[in-house]
Amino acid sequence: MSHEVDLRHDDLKPASPSIGASTGSGATGELAEIVELIAAGLYSLASMLVGEGADSERLVEMAIADAEISVCQNPQEAVESSRRALSAAALDLIGGRDPGSLAAPEGLAPASTCIEDDDLAAAGISNEELERMIAGPERDRVRTWLASLPTAMRTVFILRAVAGFNAAETAGMLKAHGGPQSAAWTQQAVGEVFRQGLCSLASQLIQASGTR
Repeated sequence: MSHEVDLRHDDLKPASPSIGASTGSGATGELAEIVELIAAGLYSLASMLVGEGADSERLVEMAIADAEISVCQNPQEAVESSRRALSAAALDLIGGRDPGSLAAPEGLAPASTCIEDDDLAAAGISNEELERMIAGPERDRVRTWLASLPTAMRTVFILRAVAGFNAAETAGMLKAHGGPQSAAWTQQAVGEVFRQGLCSLASQLIQASGTR
């Protein structure tokens, strides 16, 4: 039975107190502020991958602890390290909830779609615009669209477009954390699935512009 994920709530939910406490009593105010900002972004990512609620909060806490943010040299390093830790844990959770939901596609051939390249710009949207869509007034519509995608496509799209991993990195994480049926993921398969997700996004944008 598939696990239905509710993605339609506020994606900037404040981190729980235990997240801030994980920095230790000797943490400087600046570090604590950085950790809180990173935690808010991680919660947004987690909630898109596994849904709102306790699971996402636990993933954020685990990611911050596993990534050892307190010893990172700069905020960008902390963001990248914690995103990787959270994404890996989220894939473990998704695979545990619904075994086979992240299975590598079989016999996948390039489809004839409206998108030729496997990057966000091919859908006519920039990273900044996607961030505004996710966090702004349109977030419910975007999350409803994400929830409508098959689990594997939604996960690939979020890892590529939101977490910022390339096709090779995404394939590697799926193979390592998606369960036994995910071992056959390749960079090419990730690129094709992401391209199909981009085509779906482009269609959503066209529909939205037509209703305004």
